[in-house]
Amino acid sequence: MESWAGHEVPRLPGTGRPPALFDSARGAVHPTRPPGAATLYVCGITPYDATHLGHAATMITFDLVQRLWLDAGLPVTYVQNVTDIDDPLLERAQRDGEDWVVLAMRETALFREDMESLRILPPAHYVGAVESIPDIAEKVLLLVKDGAAYRLEDGTGDVYFDIAAAPRWGSESNLDRAQMLELFAERGGDPDRAGKRDPLDPLLWRGARADEPSWPGGELGPGRPGWHIECATIALDLLGPTIDVQGGGNDLVFPHHECSAAHAERLTGTVPFARHYVHAGMIGLDGEKMSKSRGNLVFVSRLRADRVDPMAVRLGLLAGHYRADRPWTDEVLATAEARLARWRSAAAAPAGPSGADLLAGVRERLADDLDTAGTLALVDAWAEAALAGTGDDAEAPALAAATVDALLGIRL
Repeated sequence: MESWAGHEVPRLPGTGRPPALFDSARGAVHPTRPPGAATLYVCGITPYDATHLGHAATMITFDLVQRLWLDAGLPVTYVQNVTDIDDPLLERAQRDGEDWVVLAMRETALFREDMESLRILPPAHYVGAVESIPDIAEKVLLLVKDGAAYRLEDGTGDVYFDIAAAPRWGSESNLDRAQMLELFAERGGDPDRAGKRDPLDPLLWRGARADEPSWPGGELGPGRPGWHIECATIALDLLGPTIDVQGGGNDLVFPHHECSAAHAERLTGTVPFARHYVHAGMIGLDGEKMSKSRGNLVFVSRLRADRVDPMAVRLGLLAGHYRADRPWTDEVLATAEARLARWRSAAAAPAGPSGADLLAGVRERLADDLDTAGTLALVDAWAEAALAGTGDDAEAPALAAATVDALLGIRL
């Protein structure tokens, strides 16, 4: 699957340092110390609707991680998936009387356009679930033969992972069983499915149904993959048994990341699957969580159609800390638009305070668990001083513009 077009990232003087990031599994901020090339896997969209601001906030978070690694001189291999076959996609297509393939292709194309407009650096590998099915089926069969997975005896051909085969179960999410059961039911799991060994056992392979698309599964029989094994397979195939950062929204902590980690660790025997599990907060609208069920989504494409500058959207999402659930309001957007205008005016000033000091400050703040609020405050202070005629560094405006471009992804 094709990724989206990238853009040139300015080269800054000196070298930054890799960021320290909050690891959900350990419950604390720890430095990222990639032993070689940095590896990043971010769970992508299920393309049954347009890109909303929650998606955008997540992608911006991991765009910052990639930018900081690059600024530290590290090569980065970034992989993102597209779940282009799953129940929500089929349900939306049926509801709208549309071919599910056409729906997936259209929304994936729109997602690419939105990512380009927000200046998200593209992944090295942008991989669809459908194109990965042969590899996924192979991994599921390995788990069956290993005794870590089992077929239901109801004739459906469905295969489940046995969580008893995952001794580290719960180590990524740190949830108790009651919490897991509640979230499993809310987020696509089937705890009440008859024939399972444990209500929390996740689906690996859904046997073919007469009214659903299916693919050859070899010894598994025809069917289609479960969600969690999709991401585990793609990450293992392209990044190896251990990755530096596994990323996504905080609604993926459980069951998705817990399950995909359990699958990967059982397949390879290597622990942990990820050195950091990093999760972005949810974006709300006027005091309510933004969700499809509430019908209160703000779409990036709609904002673009309304001629909102994507750089203002990006700045608005950067105003709060990435881990926090935070609101999107008209005031947030207005503040971001005013900030963007001030920064652009300051970048056009004849001189300003030290650009080197600003660069050092921005690097320091972002390296501390992506402190974007502190970073914006530093650039605000520099811009106000430049607009007031304070400072005699004639090179500062250009360096300031390059700094916010390279590290924040904001084009002035």
